[in-house]
Amino acid sequence: MFSALLAASLVFSQADANLAFKTATGLVENHTPRDSGTTRSMLAANYLLDAASAAGADVRRDMFVAKTPKGERRFTNLVASFKRNPDAPWVVLVSHYDTKTGVDCPGANDGASTSGLLVALAGVLYNHRTQNDNVMLIWTDGEECMNAYVEDDGLWGSRHAAKSLKESGVTVKAVICLDMLGDKDLHVSIPKNSSPALSKIALAAAKKAGVADKVSRVDLLVKDDHVPFLEAGFKAIDLIDFEYGSAPGLNDYWHTDKDTVDKISEESLFTAGKLVVGMLDILLQ
Repeated sequence: MFSALLAASLVFSQADANLAFKTATGLVENHTPRDSGTTRSMLAANYLLDAASAAGADVRRDMFVAKTPKGERRFTNLVASFKRNPDAPWVVLVSHYDTKTGVDCPGANDGASTSGLLVALAGVLYNHRTQNDNVMLIWTDGEECMNAYVEDDGLWGSRHAAKSLKESGVTVKAVICLDMLGDKDLHVSIPKNSSPALSKIALAAAKKAGVADKVSRVDLLVKDDHVPFLEAGFKAIDLIDFEYGSAPGLNDYWHTDKDTVDKISEESLFTAGKLVVGMLDILLQ
């Protein structure tokens, strides 16, 4: 009973949303562009490491080299682990922080918004002291492809993370990928290529959090950071707002110089944070 009461206390507050927004803003203003495998990307990783550490996370760099269409590049994932029970499975939250290579794109929504959200969630988890949960946060480098999403192009950070988790032998209950969730006109889509059980949990969490009108399943297959985890045999879900533009049904801000801070909002990050925390409350019971 006592553990159940503690689990129910996991809350994402307006202050957490403010931290998410401020972190995203700082990432855009001080680290644009941050295309994968570059010095600018490494500086962005340092910024996020400092922000997450200040929020209470014990963060480590996971650096690796991978083949790309432009030759070998060094990438930097960031990993924060909240290990409370050595016998419990893990829930993994993922966001990429890089921007599209070769495009003048600040990446305020596409990368920065959810990377800031992970920082805020690190603070929530630091202050959440149950004994039943193991949660891992991963900020991935190299989600964006250079030419097309094929074996040696794009999703480098998530491929590396999925491989590392698989080889470690740990039990993973769920992987939740967060992407493009800062859009002022937020509607969270759950793509068709998400694990059905996690899709049900997301919809239940949205209803409980009072944001059901902002979340729905869509009949789309999306190539995102959840895919390498699915391919590695883990249950995974993508939470993404893939309509990001000047009018309904358009996506004309995506991967352009219009993906700026004025297009995202603290309120949308508040909604997204409540959704994710709601999912964690269900998964960590």
